[in-house]
Amino acid sequence: MTDVGDLAALEAELRRAVRGDVGFDVTSRALVTMDASNYRRVPLGVVAPRDADDVAAVLGVCRERGVPVVARGGGTSIAGQATGTGVVLDFTRHMNRLVSLDAEGRTAVVQPGLVLDRLQEAAAPHGLRFGPDPSTHSRCTLGGMIGNNSCGSHSVAWGTTADSVRELDVVTARGGRLRLGQDWAGAPDGLRALAEGELRRLRTGFPELPRRISGYALDALLPERGADVARSFCGSEGTLGVLTEAVVRLVEAPRARALAVLGYADESAAAEAAAGLLPLGPLTVEGMAADLVPSPQALPRGGAWLFVETGGESAGEARARAEAIVRAADVLDALVVTDPAGQRALWRIREDASGTATRMPDGTEAWPGWEDCAVPPARLGAYLRDFRSLMAAHGLRGTPYGHFGDGCIHVRIDFDLLTEAGVARFRRFSEELAELVVAHGGSLSGEHGDGQARAELLPKMYGAEMVGLFERAKGVWDPDDLLNPGMLVRPAPLDADLRFSVLPREPVDVAFGYPADGGDFPAAVRRCVGVAKCRTTSVSGSGVMCPSFRATGAEEHSTRGRARLLHEMLAGEVVRDGWRSTEVRDALDLCLSCKGCRSDCPVGVDMATYKAEFLHQHYAGRRRPAAHHSMGRLPVWLRAVSRTRTARLVNALSAVRPFARAAKRLGGIAPEREIPRLATRTFSGWWERRRAGGGGAGAGGAAGGGAPAHGGPGGTGQGPLVVLWPDTFTEHLSPGVGQAAVRVLEAAGLRVALPPTLRLEKPPVGDGRTVALDPLSLLRGRGRVCCGLTYVSTGQLDRARAVMRRTLDLMEPVLETDAPVVVLEPSCAAALRTDVPELLHDDPRAARLAAKVLTFAETLERHAPGWRPPRVDRPVAGQTHCHQHAVLGDAADRRLREAALLTGELSGGCCGLAGNFGFEKGHWEVSTACAEEQLLPSVRDAPDGTVVLADGFSCRTQLEQLAGVRGRHLAEVLAEALDGNAGHDGADGNAARDGADGNPARDGA
Repeated sequence: MTDVGDLAALEAELRRAVRGDVGFDVTSRALVTMDASNYRRVPLGVVAPRDADDVAAVLGVCRERGVPVVARGGGTSIAGQATGTGVVLDFTRHMNRLVSLDAEGRTAVVQPGLVLDRLQEAAAPHGLRFGPDPSTHSRCTLGGMIGNNSCGSHSVAWGTTADSVRELDVVTARGGRLRLGQDWAGAPDGLRALAEGELRRLRTGFPELPRRISGYALDALLPERGADVARSFCGSEGTLGVLTEAVVRLVEAPRARALAVLGYADESAAAEAAAGLLPLGPLTVEGMAADLVPSPQALPRGGAWLFVETGGESAGEARARAEAIVRAADVLDALVVTDPAGQRALWRIREDASGTATRMPDGTEAWPGWEDCAVPPARLGAYLRDFRSLMAAHGLRGTPYGHFGDGCIHVRIDFDLLTEAGVARFRRFSEELAELVVAHGGSLSGEHGDGQARAELLPKMYGAEMVGLFERAKGVWDPDDLLNPGMLVRPAPLDADLRFSVLPREPVDVAFGYPADGGDFPAAVRRCVGVAKCRTTSVSGSGVMCPSFRATGAEEHSTRGRARLLHEMLAGEVVRDGWRSTEVRDALDLCLSCKGCRSDCPVGVDMATYKAEFLHQHYAGRRRPAAHHSMGRLPVWLRAVSRTRTARLVNALSAVRPFARAAKRLGGIAPEREIPRLATRTFSGWWERRRAGGGGAGAGGAAGGGAPAHGGPGGTGQGPLVVLWPDTFTEHLSPGVGQAAVRVLEAAGLRVALPPTLRLEKPPVGDGRTVALDPLSLLRGRGRVCCGLTYVSTGQLDRARAVMRRTLDLMEPVLETDAPVVVLEPSCAAALRTDVPELLHDDPRAARLAAKVLTFAETLERHAPGWRPPRVDRPVAGQTHCHQHAVLGDAADRRLREAALLTGELSGGCCGLAGNFGFEKGHWEVSTACAEEQLLPSVRDAPDGTVVLADGFSCRTQLEQLAGVRGRHLAEVLAEALDGNAGHDGADGNAARDGADGNPARDGA
């Protein structure tokens, strides 16, 4: 349908016919052009039905107009079956409920858009669970699982989704309402006659495999198998009818579990051992090789591993079964884990493989397409050897992993899908691999369905006559070929509709260097393969990604949704305005730039960087929002206040409501926000006064902020020199944090200096010797180092580069020393580690500075290893800064807290303020929703006497403004303990006097 009038009429008719949401706009369409496969189709529109009546209404309208309909769940399909050119039905928005749960009968009634983890959470209190559990369990839907007959790691114990289905409510393409079950229940007219006329073929034409997913499961209609119409519907990929409700079977969950991790020399050895473990009754037998494990320290010795889970009535029984498996297995090394947290950490390694496999060890891209072939488990070792040989013959590489106990292998292969020759090789390899799988008695699909990736090759597996029977079955259910055409029968070619074909072939001119993607922005956008870990509705452990999606539940506010819009922006078909696109701008607007996706996304999508790039391009030569000027140039305004010594006046005016309202309106600041109070004396001012008084082991030096141009006293300490970074927030808003850090660093025997404020020609730093000056620096006046964070987050990248280059000029003497650069504000440390070298990729000094950056805890651990912190002996609450989690890591902080007897764990997620984000007009609701997810509850639930830790200024501000709680930097807590004065604020006992926070709220929970 290409006629604009026809398209408008279709949209209007759908809006009249359904109560749900109808979206024919650019954003709605762009978000569903792809799933997690190699394929892309542009739909006419998207409908989110509210109930079965809506589904029937959509089918009626589309049938009249000859428009195809595609049902979509979580959009994580690997083979392309969740994409289409007609109307896409999105069940995740409204038809996503758990209707009922019968614990005694061990069944549940679910709607198709229900996410699997929500069902598991509801069943768990009853000691029950849904058996199948794909690695995408936190975002895949029951409807999608039924459509693909999904399996997961526990299929050796509990089978496939088809094994867990009792009854299905389905609407047919012609509007019939059927309830499918056994004994021909709900069968459409003609299906029984078709099956009973082909009994011999149904009995002999299907390979006997635990993971035979390919084709239609017509053998489920055999009388000896209960003539189960519901089971035969599973795996039909939305081509036979549209599911509206399901009755599913639950299984009893083991009271306790143990995980045996078995190490083998290589994947073939692991594969050959897997089948022999099945008689011992394991719950899982999963396999993966070393090249999929970023850091194998947590795993036993070996080049490949089997993850074998056991269950029992008690932890002892589960462990005993795991140890029996270790004894029975011929292993190099083994590990048995019974601690639930330890098991979860190990399982995350396996679950993230679907994403990490999209990059080869050398960074080369790898793609799905032959993601889940399955062979008899006993033949898996031989099959893998032949598979490796076939890849080598075609010059391809891939890393198999997956369900070794079921003979099902996942693999991403480094196909070249960008050139004509590469696509031709993709086709040749696919045809030959299909023949290899069949030769080993296998199935082209062992979990994810055929879709477009494999359906064309089904005749190799089943023969022409069986495929003809599939077509006849499709005709019985859907005589108009309305539902998901091009899948399973009469399929589209496997090398058509590839999603990469629409991307530009010429380099895109961008500001960042994108070093992990060879400087290629389209390659960076291609990183998102759609596994959708960003769509999880709850964050586990210290995870962060993706707070805006969890706050809104909208696809366009997920990392995947934004990546899809950027992909379509580059393609130029749906999003036609390029960098000027308002659709992309609006989707990125609620990105907090938390950087969580940089670490939590299995493929390392870095949406914070993409957002900064987009804003830079979008506003080039155009008027920017007021917030970009007020908060993006925050260092400029704060330095002006400092130079004019007007902090008290600014604080007084901001406390007067009319002035505050006017300032916020002019600055694009959310009216609900309070303007933070400025320090009446900056950290550098405190440092100068302290230096002038001669105090402290490192109170001065040529590198010291405010030190004389000719140099200055080098301090009395003889310990290693460290350069303390006076970030904007510490300098002007929380100087007490800097003061506390100096106190602790000096107590640890370190000699502290501040970065130069004049450009120096020679390297001495902090040693008291005379240094030569660049004469021009005297004309320029003193400067201050700055990481450029606020300019980056608002997309003012030209200004950011200028600020960063000036900083590198000032830091040149430091770069010539062995001194580390200690950065107290996690967001500034992350900017120095990543943004500076990626934005100044042509300046080698940027990488040298990045390599010197350490956090407060890292500095103490590496440069004062013999120092022991004071005993604080109090519990902690709060949140690990999102940038620290994503870029810096918090292992050193954990060890430092443990040494200081600060007990307990910090929460994950994001505080929601996120630099300028939470201050910008229009972001208040999302900002507070993010804080309410983990941070605020963790503080409210903390017992009396708890220390609230928050190393980031944004986190502390959010805590103060939303909870009236003063969070503190770890340096402040340790400094107070050094003084034996844990009840006071600030390093010198009077943080309020020095303007440390401006408003010392109550400490603790």
